Amino acid sequence: MSIYAYSSRKANGEAVHLSAYEGQALLIVNTASECGLTPQFKELQELYDTYKDRGLVVLGFPCNQFGGQEPGTAAEAEAFCSLNYGVTFPMFDKLDVKGAEADPLFVYLTDTTGAEITWNFAKFLVDRQGNVVKHFDPTAKPLELKSDIEKLLG
Repeated sequence: MSIYAYSSRKANGEAVHLSAYEGQALLIVNTASECGLTPQFKELQELYDTYKDRGLVVLGFPCNQFGGQEPGTAAEAEAFCSLNYGVTFPMFDKLDVKGAEADPLFVYLTDTTGAEITWNFAKFLVDRQGNVVKHFDPTAKPLELKSDIEKLLG
């Protein structure tokens, strides 16, 4: 099984099957607009701008589970990210990333890596075949992931 077995909804409500990203490397991140780590959006966008033409897509999944730091709607989160950080990578609907109501995609990501999501901005790197290859803790700065991303992009 790979992440291509899962689907989600974009912030605008559009259903997206993750197989739409087949052949691309992915950086999947649970995000929040009112978190001390929110400035990571700037570096996430920088990664996207740097590597999108080589096949990297950053996917942002707003989550309100940690400190209530994503209180608004998914559309409000997307607008905030665009306005304040110039985010152009895909933003998805709000979801839970752990616990009884955890979204199946995040259950798969954590089960595959053995990781526990402890806060906003946990990052999962996925190769072009849909295999989860690495988990990064929330405090890992996005630009620190460059060498891992470059290995996947070849």
